[in-house]
Amino acid sequence: MPRPGPRNLITDVDGIRVGNAEDTRAWSGTTVVLPDRAAVAAVDVRGGGPGTRETDALSPTGLVQAVDAVVLTGGSAFGLDAASGAMGWLAARGRGFEVRGHRVPIVPAAVLFDLANGGDKGWGATPPYRVLAERALESASADVALGNAGAGLGAKAGDLKGGLGSASLVDDDGVQVGALVAANPVGSVVMPGQPTLWAWAFELDGEMGGQPLPTGPATPDPVTPAPARQAPGANTTIGVVAVNADLTRAEAMRVAIMAQDGLARAVRPAHTPFDGDTLFVLATGTHPLGQDRPAAIARLGAMAADCVARSIGRGVYEAESLGNYPSYRERFGAVLASRGGD
Repeated sequence: MPRPGPRNLITDVDGIRVGNAEDTRAWSGTTVVLPDRAAVAAVDVRGGGPGTRETDALSPTGLVQAVDAVVLTGGSAFGLDAASGAMGWLAARGRGFEVRGHRVPIVPAAVLFDLANGGDKGWGATPPYRVLAERALESASADVALGNAGAGLGAKAGDLKGGLGSASLVDDDGVQVGALVAANPVGSVVMPGQPTLWAWAFELDGEMGGQPLPTGPATPDPVTPAPARQAPGANTTIGVVAVNADLTRAEAMRVAIMAQDGLARAVRPAHTPFDGDTLFVLATGTHPLGQDRPAAIARLGAMAADCVARSIGRGVYEAESLGNYPSYRERFGAVLASRGGD
C-alpha cells in the first residue's frame, strides 16, 4: 500500500533536490528541481495561457534524451530568465548535453503570473529571476520550504493566498513518486460555502491540517473568475512530478497527462483560458518497472495525480497571508476549530 515518504516531499524520490529563492521586495520567487544526474523528462500543458521554455525539446521524437533541471518561477514572461541563470550555474559545473566538446544544460521552465499580486515589480532592465535561480541552486537540498516559498511566494489561489506544496508516495516494492506544485489558479481550491479544500479526500496524515468533511455536495456551477478582472495567462498552476522508475520519454509523457487529473481534483475550474497549467515529469531511472509496463505506468500515473492534488492542497494550507490575499488558515481557522479541525 503506498504511503507518504519520510519527508512527504518530492525529495523522497532518490536523487532529487529542490532549491527555493525569494525576492521579498518584489513578492516573487523561483524554485528549481535538481536531479543529481540528468533525468528523462516529459511535459503536459493544459492551460490556455502558458509561459514555458524548452518544452518542445521534451517531445518523444526529439534529440535530447534527458534534462539537467526544471525551473518553476514567478514573474510571468520575465521569469523565463531564471532558466538562463540555472543554465549558467549548471554549465559552470560541467553539466549539460554534449555538443562538439561543449556542454549545453537542458533546463525546461514554466512561469506563473504574479505581477499584479502585490510587491514592487519596478525592476526596470534587470528582473531578479536569473539571480534567484542561481541562489535556489546554491541552496538545493532534500529539505523544501512550502507555502510562501520559491515560486509560491507571490501566488494566489482564487481569492486566497496560494503557495508551494509538495507530497510523496512510496511503497514496499521500491516505487517512489513525488510532486512539487506552485498553486496559482484562477479557480477555487475550496468548496463553495464551506471551509473544505477540494483536495480533502486525498489528504494523508493530516498534511492539510485535518480537513473537515464536506457539509454537502458540490454545486453544479463552479466558481468562475469575473471576466473584467482576468486575462489569459494571468494565473497558472505549475509543477514537477518525480518518479524513480526507468521510464522512456513516451511513458513519462503518459504519466504527465495522468498527473494533470490531480490538478483538476484540487481546483475548480481547472485548465481555463486564464491559466497556463503545466506539469513536468522527471524519471531518475533507478527502479525497473518490470515486464508489464503498461500496468506499471497506469499505477504510476494514478499515484502522481494523487500527489499533485495533495501538493496543491498542502501548498494552500501552508501559505501565509500576503497583501490582499488572506491565507486559508486566516479565513477558515475559526470555523475549522469549531468543527474540530486545525
